Amino acid sequence: MPVRLLMGNQAIAYGAVEAGVQVAAGYPGTPSSEIMATLSKLAPRHNFHAEWSVNEKVALEVAAGAAFAGARAICTMKQVGLNVAADPLMTLAYLGVRGGLVLLVADDPGPHSSQNEQDTRYFAKFAKLPVLDPATPAEAREMTRYAFELSEKLELPVILRPTTRTCHAYQDIRISDEYNPRPVSGFKRDRRWICLPTVARQRHPILNRQQEQARALLEQSPFNEERKGGKATRTGIIACGVAVGYVHESLALAGLAEDVDVLKLGTPYPLPAEPVLSFIRRMDRVLVVEELEPVVEEQVITLAWKHGLSVSISGKHDYVVPREGELDVDRVLVSVGAFSGIETKAVAATTDNKLPALPVRPPVMCAGCPHRASYYAFKKAAEGLDVVFAGDIGCYTLGVAPPLKAVDTSLCMGASVTVANGLHWAEPERRQVAFLGDSTFFHTGIAGLINAVYNKANITVVVLDNHTTAMTGHQPHPGTGQTVVGEPAQAIDIAALARACGVEFVRVVDPLVPTKAIREAREAMEFPGPSVVVMSKPCVAKNKRGFRYEVASPELCNGCRICVDELGCPAILPGPEAPVISLNCAGCALCVRICPSGAIRRVS
Repeated sequence: MPVRLLMGNQAIAYGAVEAGVQVAAGYPGTPSSEIMATLSKLAPRHNFHAEWSVNEKVALEVAAGAAFAGARAICTMKQVGLNVAADPLMTLAYLGVRGGLVLLVADDPGPHSSQNEQDTRYFAKFAKLPVLDPATPAEAREMTRYAFELSEKLELPVILRPTTRTCHAYQDIRISDEYNPRPVSGFKRDRRWICLPTVARQRHPILNRQQEQARALLEQSPFNEERKGGKATRTGIIACGVAVGYVHESLALAGLAEDVDVLKLGTPYPLPAEPVLSFIRRMDRVLVVEELEPVVEEQVITLAWKHGLSVSISGKHDYVVPREGELDVDRVLVSVGAFSGIETKAVAATTDNKLPALPVRPPVMCAGCPHRASYYAFKKAAEGLDVVFAGDIGCYTLGVAPPLKAVDTSLCMGASVTVANGLHWAEPERRQVAFLGDSTFFHTGIAGLINAVYNKANITVVVLDNHTTAMTGHQPHPGTGQTVVGEPAQAIDIAALARACGVEFVRVVDPLVPTKAIREAREAMEFPGPSVVVMSKPCVAKNKRGFRYEVASPELCNGCRICVDELGCPAILPGPEAPVISLNCAGCALCVRICPSGAIRRVS
């Protein structure tokens, strides 16, 4: 088998293919997006189905349907996407599956690109489903294959929960190009697939019994292993996921590698009792190191109490290990030092090894981004009006920053429309404007728009249509006319869909023509009822022009600074005599169109 340097997400995709996956569905979200991107390239070669679904709930339901028929299916999303998929997940745990179903949920400690740091392992406990926690890209590939087998043995979905570092780290991995799917047994009618209350009452005791069956299987898992320190010791560390590597490196830096035994747990829920119990019986003191919540720690404490062990257990409950934020070697080194009584040495080692701090670079929308023009138009149109701008999840959330300041709320995917609904009913005298992207509109925005029409909420919905899912890597969606594998598809017309939802005022506007955009925005906000403006312009990252602009001469510039102070474009900088347009200019010409003195010209 060939060895390839693979990102963790790519390794997961190859693991799914090697396991014979037959249906793959997901919704893009960092840090999970590259899994489906890789599967989409492998799908035509091996003839399995891959799709970007319109949201995570839909993706899980598609995967569940395939698994009901005996096919192997994988569903991918990030941690906040599991909130959207929670409805089918909780009932699917009761019904179970026939074919293996792996639910890949990538957690984002930090968070780097998410609204929160929620821990999917608690969701696994809530749903009573087993969860696997890979420490490296290579292990993530192996766990993916194992997860399909475990799912079929238990007839339950299995959650695979890599975190950001495992998803995006690279490792040399030996892979196989073989694809050997199992025959699909076909859907067989059975009352268990119908979630009636009577079925739920019958299935819940079965689900509870499956917890112990899962625990027994996980006790034999190859992903749980102990590494002895070398000396006779009664001090141990239990570590999970990517924290395993941090623990080993921290012990080496602290000079404790020979003094501490380490139990690596790749199966955090349900806790494999036998290896953990065998480990803690020999210990006087144990430190549990895991990212985010004390999921394993709480189970270890319960296990020790149940068996009357006097072992001292440290971790998050006594603040030795941080409960929030992403772990790294420095943070774990401090925890190991505090636990071992050598805190000064650990802190010194951390300080000595630190690189110079990186400069603070706040995120900003790209030069030439059409969303900047959309915000500019609505800010201008709203002058003299009392308007609240409800924002959403996407790169356009960056409109919160000065000078635009065009985002007053941001809750979750699609919530701009529904939050605007609620704001309207609380303060009907104010005008509410909801901004959301095209992919987000298809994700969960449509239901909020229907709600506004049905309940007569006087709001304006602005769909920032840049013809892609830009924030997560330019994935296609139902409005782009292309599937994830590159096949042509019916492009759903957002404006026509808004009209079909009953909206009377619908306009499609080019945001880079500010005079018309401002006029249409003002008319939309003054319309007595729900209105929709589709700001349509391709993402500049995929459609760069071959020219840029510059200030023709300082003499022409009147010093008004409108281009600097009102746009916030990273390509326009204040200069000693006049603004300076850098080579980052993408040629959108918005500054040209709003310059009152005509001082900006095109450079070919």
